[in-house]
Amino acid sequence: MNNRPLSPSSDRRNVFIGIAIIGLVFFIMGFVSWVNSILIPFFKIACELTTFQSYFVTLAFYIAYLVMSIPVAYMLKRTGYKRGMTYGFMFMALGAALFVPASIVRAYWIFLLGLFTMGTGLAVLQGAANPYITIIGPIDTAARRISIMGVCNKFAGIISPLIFSAVVLGKSKAILEQIEKGTLEGSAKEQALTQLLDGVTIPYAVLALMLIAIGIFIFYSKLPDINPENEDEATSRATHGKTSVFQFPYLVLGVIALFFHVGSQVIAIDTIINYAGSMGINLIDAKVFPSFTLGATLIGYLLGICLIPRVISQKNALIVCTVTGLLLSLGVVFTDVNVNILGHESKLSIWLLAALGFPNSLIYAGIWPHAIRGLGRFTKIASSLLVMALCGNAIMPQIYAYVADESHNLQAGYCVLLPCFVYLVWYAIWGYRITTWTREK
Repeated sequence: MNNRPLSPSSDRRNVFIGIAIIGLVFFIMGFVSWVNSILIPFFKIACELTTFQSYFVTLAFYIAYLVMSIPVAYMLKRTGYKRGMTYGFMFMALGAALFVPASIVRAYWIFLLGLFTMGTGLAVLQGAANPYITIIGPIDTAARRISIMGVCNKFAGIISPLIFSAVVLGKSKAILEQIEKGTLEGSAKEQALTQLLDGVTIPYAVLALMLIAIGIFIFYSKLPDINPENEDEATSRATHGKTSVFQFPYLVLGVIALFFHVGSQVIAIDTIINYAGSMGINLIDAKVFPSFTLGATLIGYLLGICLIPRVISQKNALIVCTVTGLLLSLGVVFTDVNVNILGHESKLSIWLLAALGFPNSLIYAGIWPHAIRGLGRFTKIASSLLVMALCGNAIMPQIYAYVADESHNLQAGYCVLLPCFVYLVWYAIWGYRITTWTREK
């Protein structure tokens, strides 16, 4: 395998090919990940779950990041990024294929197993794609490249719930409305629930075949492989004498920051349909709300591409976004005003929740370059730790669901956003600067 390192002076054609193919990877990751926002209420109805049980969707999907990240690091060390991505797509295909037997026997646990397997594939892709796009060019423009990847990811996230709704829910609209109204009982209800779940069989079988095809394409593509362990002289000096990745405080603190960031981001997207439902908006109409959040995120990414670093540095962009996120979170928790926006009678807080997509767009892009800078031979294991932090997507929604259930108030559950953004503001201003665990004299 060709493991020659890429640098800013590398062949532009290879760099362009690398960015284009990784853009496809991020698109697929977004398409598969963000459909969870509609799978949660879908399974809640089809499998007759409580709110807490329905969020096992995100738990099963994202907990794979925590469980599998270290094994993924060792796998990528042996396979390299390119072949590792191929394996990632194969894992995702297997997970999608498990939806077929799960829908036939109406077994929620098999759906969760499929989601965990897909999450494992995503852990592989995240462990390869994020460091790849970060170190493929100059570190001070990494946020701009990550923003480009974010556009691919969030555009997929905008369309995936809409496609799922059209393909799966569109044919079962009448049945879904009857179930939601509680007009069906006994065998009629059981038959309706079975028919509702049957709707995912063919779409996920097709998705499995598509993921296999993309994995094969990646394997035979001209994607240049890179090896971050080939250190330059400056990086070699920075890592000299270091024996553990945990000797880099800005990385460890960055892992915590990423945990809180992705947790707050997935709460803003995956809970918004249920929150809309609490305001009397049915599932068919509420399906657009995740797209509003992701649309705001997409706008933020586009601004990042245009403005970083030409107008604003990625460091200052991170500060602005974390502070804005904290202010919007306060609005989500404490605002109690009724509005009519885009034909939806709702609380203003749900629109502030959707607006969180805007500052969230550049937080991820800001944390990665801060946390992964100058790690040399520790880059792959550090990347795995950062991917492990993505389990915040699994844990934070469960905390939100618990608080919301205990308080019997979905809006009150959003108080979990506040400590997340307080920490993110601290990391953006001070935390990323810490280079040693001992105070310098």
